[in-house]
Amino acid sequence: EPRSAWCCLAWTLLVVTMNSFVFLMNLLLMFVIFTIVLLPTIVVVYFGFQCHSRVLHSAARYCRSILDDNSSSALIILGFVIMSPLIVVAMAIYCSLARRLSLFMCFQPYSRAVYKGVKCRWYEEGGLCACAKGWNTQVKAWV
Repeated sequence: EPRSAWCCLAWTLLVVTMNSFVFLMNLLLMFVIFTIVLLPTIVVVYFGFQCHSRVLHSAARYCRSILDDNSSSALIILGFVIMSPLIVVAMAIYCSLARRLSLFMCFQPYSRAVYKGVKCRWYEEGGLCACAKGWNTQVKAWV
């Protein structure tokens, strides 16, 4: 049966809060994975821009003795060239991990806030990643 207006509002806030928490956990996991996988690109592009004479032209010893403008340009180009495959690798790692942990099935539907008697599995089964135990395990995710 449908809930009253105030009860529906309270449950809506609870469902929105839980879904926001799951979204932020997914976002944090994605940020960590992309940062780790893209670290070589970040480092190469950083040193390329730092030592190029038309950009920052640092006075560091390695910029004066090792890297000239041509090698700095090569580092910048190399960094942007290796970025595309590393983005694909990072996304594949994230999707694999999210599928293994069933993170996308932890989002709560809005009907839990509107109707009485709809049980919230997230609390009953004890945790964030346990929310998908009662769901179909044959879900396929394509990358």
